[in-house]
Amino acid sequence: MRIISGQARGRKLYTPGNNSGIRPTSDRAREALFSILGQRVQEACVLDLYSGTGALGIEALSRGAKEVLFIDNSHAALELTKKNCELCNGKNQTSKENRSLIVKHDLRRGITISPEMLRNCTRGFDLIFLDPPYGKGLAEKTLQDIDASELCNKDSMIIAEEASGVTLPDSFPTQLTLHNKRRYGDTSFWFYFCESREPDSI
Repeated sequence: MRIISGQARGRKLYTPGNNSGIRPTSDRAREALFSILGQRVQEACVLDLYSGTGALGIEALSRGAKEVLFIDNSHAALELTKKNCELCNGKNQTSKENRSLIVKHDLRRGITISPEMLRNCTRGFDLIFLDPPYGKGLAEKTLQDIDASELCNKDSMIIAEEASGVTLPDSFPTQLTLHNKRRYGDTSFWFYFCESREPDSI
């Protein structure tokens, strides 16, 4: 795995062992995703749920995101995220002076974001990535939690990653509406916006 573009372009990331249970997004799928996102990443507040290796959030940082909050419940994943942040930025990324914060939390129990975690993202997150283990219903559950939360603003884009054979809802009761889906082999991305937004074509 490597960073595709931006300040840390070409930097090789630490990867999980074969028995870790961590499944990183492939370079090909990640490159396609960020090509779609384009300039939306610039100065964005980013939430990376089920962060795994941290590759999605770190790619966003490399491309000019304002800051990223990484959340996972796996000790191995959190260690990988920390090492990869330090590798690509040369600093202790858990420090408030830097652009990322790494938090341990079990997302199966919902999303809990304290004011201290928001830091400079008090208007909500511009981009939210979620890449849970495939085929366990966690993508839909976490989308439901986001839909019922105040994590979004009128310009937020939520990108859910799941196995291509899974179907996610076209909309949720409060905020989220599906506007596109892209498939890359066994991986698919679902792109949601808040209802109040007039979405660009993606």
